[in-house]
Amino acid sequence: MARELTGRHVLAITLAAFGVIIAVNMVMAFKAVSTFPGLETPNSYVASQRFDRERAAQAALGWTVTPEYDGRELTLVVQDAQGNPARIRSLSATVGRPTHVREDQTPRFIYENGIFRAPLTLAPGIWNINVTAEAWDGTVFRQRIDHFSGSRVK
Repeated sequence: MARELTGRHVLAITLAAFGVIIAVNMVMAFKAVSTFPGLETPNSYVASQRFDRERAAQAALGWTVTPEYDGRELTLVVQDAQGNPARIRSLSATVGRPTHVREDQTPRFIYENGIFRAPLTLAPGIWNINVTAEAWDGTVFRQRIDHFSGSRVK
């Protein structure tokens, strides 16, 4: 024999449901705050000064990076402000999706006639090319290039 559902039962069910929701939210908030120290750098002013110096040194190089991908090979052309091949001591890049790291690749580049070439297979879609190069004077150059691979649906 079933009991009748009264207003007190509905109130108790509602309060219990909200109590569970509030308790879970409080546990999650506590876990989030207790596991993240909130400190990215010990001294943000010093870090900002270093960032500004590095950005100014990189801008002084005047380099531009032009990527090309033909379905089998990624090429990077790095030019100085006059349009000549930049004088680079070393270059590396990570190619990956903007939303996750599962498909990240680090191609091995070979320098030929002013062009860095690396065999690479990319699935269709949007990719980020994170280039890090070092000039002969030790200046580090970093650039993220957004790249679209594959055919666009029309």
